[in-house]
Amino acid sequence: MKIIFKIFLFTLLLLITGCVTQFFPETTEDKDILVVEGLITDQPGVNTIKLSTSMPLGNSSSKKPMSGCFVTVSDDIGSAYIFHESSPGTYSSDPAVFQGIIGRSYTLHINSVGTSGNHIYETYPVEMKAVPPIDSLYYDKVVIANPDPWTPLKEGCQIYLNTHDHSNGCQFYRWEFTETWEIHIPYPIPPNKVCWVTDNSDMINIKSTAALEEDRINRYPLDFISNTSDRLRSKYSILVSQYSLNEDEYQYWEKLQNVTEQVGGLYDIIPAAVPSNVSCIDDPTQRVLGYFSVSAKSTRRLFVKDRFSGTVNPYTDDICVSDTVSWSANIPNLNVSVWIIMENPPPASPSYKVLTMIKGCADCTVRGTNIEPDFWNDDK
Repeated sequence: MKIIFKIFLFTLLLLITGCVTQFFPETTEDKDILVVEGLITDQPGVNTIKLSTSMPLGNSSSKKPMSGCFVTVSDDIGSAYIFHESSPGTYSSDPAVFQGIIGRSYTLHINSVGTSGNHIYETYPVEMKAVPPIDSLYYDKVVIANPDPWTPLKEGCQIYLNTHDHSNGCQFYRWEFTETWEIHIPYPIPPNKVCWVTDNSDMINIKSTAALEEDRINRYPLDFISNTSDRLRSKYSILVSQYSLNEDEYQYWEKLQNVTEQVGGLYDIIPAAVPSNVSCIDDPTQRVLGYFSVSAKSTRRLFVKDRFSGTVNPYTDDICVSDTVSWSANIPNLNVSVWIIMENPPPASPSYKVLTMIKGCADCTVRGTNIEPDFWNDDK
């Protein structure tokens, strides 16, 4: 029972700090409904349009990629660009041919082949608005709990953002971010002792300055990192992307944000009441979910190497250590259900091997990669 409890605790931590499910909203309708996820920017690189169909409630799969479609993006000067299917339901641009240009307007065209028949979908033209740079990205330590003088503090990290547009041209903003943090297994277990974990934001961050005299945002609370994960134990980095929105898209994200606050999360069931800017040309009764976004993009990175009290440690002996045995002991069935955490070379007498039932306690690649990111030392 003790071993089962340890495995449960470690699995729970992985769920808290684990991967983020992609955004494929579902509908209460039984029939398939097209779901569109598209974003084109002014940055070099591949742009993607993801097409899927919503699944009936109770279905074991939350997504059903829509393959075999003909997808193009056209602009307001008559150019058209084909997005080829790079994987099931994902349609990608050729970066050598297409890159968004600020001031141009873009229209998405989809010719689908689905279970409900062939249909033609389009958006109205969407202008790519300029976006200002992020002025600053910074953090404050926050005391989560300080019950008494004899109990260690519990601290978290609140990340803030400042930005402004002196031309007052960008009054609607949206932010996404990618987190990366370093993890260390506190046992001598070369080679997979140090790894890096990466996670994408799963929240809606939007802000409008339309009602303000000045297009300026100060101390926007972008994200709070609590002590319930190990993000802050060593070194942490956050890369923030800032997007410019038109008013229609801002209202889309605002309504979606209101829905997620009511149902509990961005990846819960999204009702079809949240409008899309994609419509079916040949059958106006066809519903569409999702949005085709056109936005300029600016980015900024922040590193955090501070020390935060009370941060959880997923590698304590209570969780990881199942047993200890003599260094010379012959242990059967290794790499089946038991992984060894050992010192190499063996320590001075008395020496022993530490055994664990949890692979992640002896191999950090269970959670991340042992390849250091290219940007990891950019703060030096």
